[in-house]
Amino acid sequence: MTSTGQDTTTTRQRRSRHNPHSPPHDSSVTSKRGVKKGALLHSSPSLAEVKKKGRMKKLTQATEQDLIVDLQGLDLNLEAKTLSGTGLVFDEQLNEFHCLWDDSFPEGPERLHAIKEQLIQEGLLDRCVSFQARFAEKEELMLVHSLEYIDLMETTQYMNEGELHILADTYDSVYLHPNSYTCACLASGSVLRLVDAVVGNEIRNGMAIIRPPGHHAQHSLMDGYCMFNHVAVAARYAQKKHAVQRVLIVDWDVHHGQGTQFTFDQDPSVLYFSIHRYEQGRFWPHLKASNWSTVGFGRGQGYTINVPWNQVGMRDADYIAAFLHLLLPVALEFQPQLVLVAAGFDALQGDPKGEMAATPAGFAQLTHLLMGLAGGKLILSLEGGYNLRSLAEGVSASLHTLLGDPCPILESPGAPCPSAQTSLSCALEALEPFWEVLVRSAETLEEDFLEEENVEKEEEGPWQPPALAIPTWPVLQARTGLVYDQRMMGHYNLWDNHHPEMPQRVFRIMRRLEELGLAGRCLTLPTRPATDAELLTCHSAEYIGRLRATAKMKTRELHREGSNFDSIYICPGTFACAQLATGAACRLVEAVLAGEVLNGAAVVRPPGHHAERDAACGFCFFNSVAVAARHAQAISGHALRILIVDWDVHHGNGTQHIFEEDPSVLYISLHRYDHGTFFPMGDEGASCQTGRAAGTGFTVNVAWNGPRVGDADYLAAWHRLVLPIAYEFNPELVLVSAGFDAARGDPLGGCQVSPEGYAHLTHLLMGLANGRIILILEGGYNLTSISESMAACTRSLLGDPPPLLNLSRPPLSGALASITETIHIHRRYWRSLRVMKVEDKEGPSSSKSITKKVTQPANRGSGVGMTAPDGNIPDADAGKPTSASPVAASTPDQAKSETTVVEFSRDQISEAPTGEDTADQTPSEAATGEAAVDQTPSEAATEGATQDQTPSEEAVGGAEMIQTPPALCTDNQTPPALPAQGATTQIPPSKLTENLRNLDLNSEAQEAADSQIPEDERLLGEAAGGQDRDASGLTQSFEEHADADQVMLYAVTPLPWCPHLVAVRPVPESGLDVTQPCRDCGTLQENWVCLSCYQVYCGRYVGAHMLQHHEVSGHPLVLSYVDLSTWCYNCEAYVHHQVGSPGCEERCSPEQVWGAHTSLTLNVRMCSPSPSSEDLDEGQRHSIPSGRHFSPPQGCQFQHKYFVRGL
Repeated sequence: MTSTGQDTTTTRQRRSRHNPHSPPHDSSVTSKRGVKKGALLHSSPSLAEVKKKGRMKKLTQATEQDLIVDLQGLDLNLEAKTLSGTGLVFDEQLNEFHCLWDDSFPEGPERLHAIKEQLIQEGLLDRCVSFQARFAEKEELMLVHSLEYIDLMETTQYMNEGELHILADTYDSVYLHPNSYTCACLASGSVLRLVDAVVGNEIRNGMAIIRPPGHHAQHSLMDGYCMFNHVAVAARYAQKKHAVQRVLIVDWDVHHGQGTQFTFDQDPSVLYFSIHRYEQGRFWPHLKASNWSTVGFGRGQGYTINVPWNQVGMRDADYIAAFLHLLLPVALEFQPQLVLVAAGFDALQGDPKGEMAATPAGFAQLTHLLMGLAGGKLILSLEGGYNLRSLAEGVSASLHTLLGDPCPILESPGAPCPSAQTSLSCALEALEPFWEVLVRSAETLEEDFLEEENVEKEEEGPWQPPALAIPTWPVLQARTGLVYDQRMMGHYNLWDNHHPEMPQRVFRIMRRLEELGLAGRCLTLPTRPATDAELLTCHSAEYIGRLRATAKMKTRELHREGSNFDSIYICPGTFACAQLATGAACRLVEAVLAGEVLNGAAVVRPPGHHAERDAACGFCFFNSVAVAARHAQAISGHALRILIVDWDVHHGNGTQHIFEEDPSVLYISLHRYDHGTFFPMGDEGASCQTGRAAGTGFTVNVAWNGPRVGDADYLAAWHRLVLPIAYEFNPELVLVSAGFDAARGDPLGGCQVSPEGYAHLTHLLMGLANGRIILILEGGYNLTSISESMAACTRSLLGDPPPLLNLSRPPLSGALASITETIHIHRRYWRSLRVMKVEDKEGPSSSKSITKKVTQPANRGSGVGMTAPDGNIPDADAGKPTSASPVAASTPDQAKSETTVVEFSRDQISEAPTGEDTADQTPSEAATGEAAVDQTPSEAATEGATQDQTPSEEAVGGAEMIQTPPALCTDNQTPPALPAQGATTQIPPSKLTENLRNLDLNSEAQEAADSQIPEDERLLGEAAGGQDRDASGLTQSFEEHADADQVMLYAVTPLPWCPHLVAVRPVPESGLDVTQPCRDCGTLQENWVCLSCYQVYCGRYVGAHMLQHHEVSGHPLVLSYVDLSTWCYNCEAYVHHQVGSPGCEERCSPEQVWGAHTSLTLNVRMCSPSPSSEDLDEGQRHSIPSGRHFSPPQGCQFQHKYFVRGL
């Protein structure tokens, strides 16, 4: 553990986003062992020499003025007009469309009806500021979508049911209605109206209750119930009209919002965060781009964040952990000016699509956490959610939170499950190179995974969720209570008028609260002295009597009595003031527990957290926080779970000792320790102090070992340690020992926490304990700092959004080391702190030989929301409803590359398909296509797969596993981030309209097309990875396993449909020349042609220039000049296409259309004497089966050319 305060966070090169800088190292304000509290050696020039027992000379007028100027230079925004009001857009016109051919389709008008009934029942409609929905203009939609696509959607208003059905079936999981276009425009316009209101400061935040959803819609493609991408349009609209520079989009719908991701994955001005069900690609939309390894590309690298859930039943704790560990830290570094939420509620317990176990209270927590960003400028846009009760209650809970109501206590908070920990660890590893705030302490990084056997393991069986709890929302007369009594100024130092713990502290705070109008917004409660019974809960009768006796002592006796304690002065009014301070805290506790107020602030002195059971210490006499905690438990009648957070710069030794054996009180202290040399000295504040007996694990110390600790460091501790433990503990009351001596400008602390920082810390704690939180003043000795800091905290208590926080630097390396040390110590007690190895362990792991299950045709409507393990297609009622269309269309389940295990006996080896083999490859290497030369089968088994999936997992996963692209090398380390783009150039949608009426509604055409592909070719099409192998190579590999009874070959069946086919552009008039070399290196080996720009580059095993071209251009589809296989980078899979006619003697038809958006049709002409030849002799035509290597017929003398046409 380091003792330095240097802000070097990592030795690796890291791109700087905000030019972080830090002041030069300042070793001043460092206490040494034996020095009393408040004493300073080697004071900075702005501070006078500190005298004995904490006395110090008066700060000069100039120095005080400098501190005030420094604080005024901060963006406190404390005097700005407080925005109020939550906007709501809810328009009945949005219910004027439904599925004409399937009444059971889950995305229907009843969704909004259920929401409206819930909001009326809870009286929320009247509490919101209602906004009229408006239609989005074409120019606004064109910020994201193509004009041709918008025009095509506009024509749907005039189509009959049959035409609508045909067009809908050309997309994935959508239906169309004559009013779909109108409602989609109205839905997008509703979000834009809220953008105007929020960014224009009419309201604080808002929610758009709209349909259809939008986050799956792409540039020129309907998808997953979505026509227009509302949040994407809103983000671009905010940037264009309101000059918003940075937008955060949070997508918590259970399905990945691939449309939104593709829109912004090259754009560093939009941070996209999605948390969704993935299950290793088995869940819709079945895209590798939905995995954690996809982080954007180009300038947008690091600005796409995916947290994939790889199992069902994920709970509130899993979602909250993703927010705390990943989203909030990155968002604070990104500093968004607007937050948009794709608010789907299909992850709620009971939803038939998501099969998750989140609760409405959990979504209230997520909403609350987001309200601390962007100055509270937050807009929720409804997406999915298909259990009507869960949907209505989820929307209601989020709206309650937007309105400022407290978050309900979570029923079963717990800690994130192992699967969630794995996903988070992988995502953190992928994002760490791009965000400074994610860096962990280099000194302890490698220790993260050691000593795992020493951690107490808890076997978790299948978790059965309880019945969906209905959140309760308290009705409060006032929100924030305030206690203050001028009589507390009667405690003062008789010998030094300028002692740091001076009466003016509380007076200046109250004056500032009154100046800002904050005191008037609070309910001022009368104070009272603490009773002896209350004091006796934490202090001995002997000590109370001893302190009471000081009221009658003479000055000399008072001086002598004070010297008996550490850093204490006593005057005749000390006992009364201390009794009043403690009683005021108890009075505030009574008001909060009785529901008189929600939360409160106690502006009291003298402070209390150093006071021991029988001794005064460090300016403290009675431990006000400890007595208040015991009083709360006494009046509640049971051992109320209480969280005490002590952010005073000095360790609260008294509070720790009082509760160190009590598991009902969790004590967390963040303080300067300086290896035991900072007051109160000794090892009591060390991170190794964890409590005793039954209280072991309930004392948590974060010990800073140097000065200059600031906002970034405290927030890092909050995200990584304090809040994870707090949510797992699930307190019923939160008490804060709110010392402000870690504030910038404090003469004792030497730290740099800003008022804005304290506001954020307070806001984050307010999500706990149903909002019941009380701040009790402790230390803080710069009058300006404590006044502004307490004012900032009071604003948060009153429900005002925290001000924008400018983090000028990442967390200090020393601070990270302190946080990490505490995490290591407490991992054995708190499951929320246990770090999983960064290794994606999800999915099948055993290597078994299985038989491929041939996927049967199913209707497209069953795609979204379904998982099809082992290639099974769920029943129609298992996912999104099946379409009634007579056209046999592929589902996304069918659209996945199918990994098939093909078994050969020894006498079948000679019949293996022909191809070219890589030297010295074993069968297992051929199976993966990733192994290096001379690898053993076991090496290939581990290194040939991506981190998400080993070859053995492919074998067990059957038809659902995701393939490795032909131009991507991965190993068993963290895979590189794969860019995943949307289509950049599209086939004009008008062509779809032209073909609509020419499409045959009979499914025979589809079946006939399918029948042209022999089963053998589907099984043995192209070996995994796109590597060519000839018969001799395969035979040689098989012969190496002659002792085995049978050998196994992995083959790939290509996708029957790909959503990125719209990116295919018409073939140049000159056709395609397979002899064309790579544009970069000139090689003629294993070249590929891009089907968007028709440039030729070499494959992975040569120079990987096609992969580089894809990463730069974003073009998704490429065609192999070796075997005519087609690869989609976005889907990470081969795509099926028909090639030629069955026999050489038959001509290729000029255009073989298998159905728009369903297949890539290639017309291949060979044996051409010139590239432009259109009239070939019958005997000069040859067909190539899909996925086979082509060899010219024996005796053919012509140069072979392939002529390829698009859709």
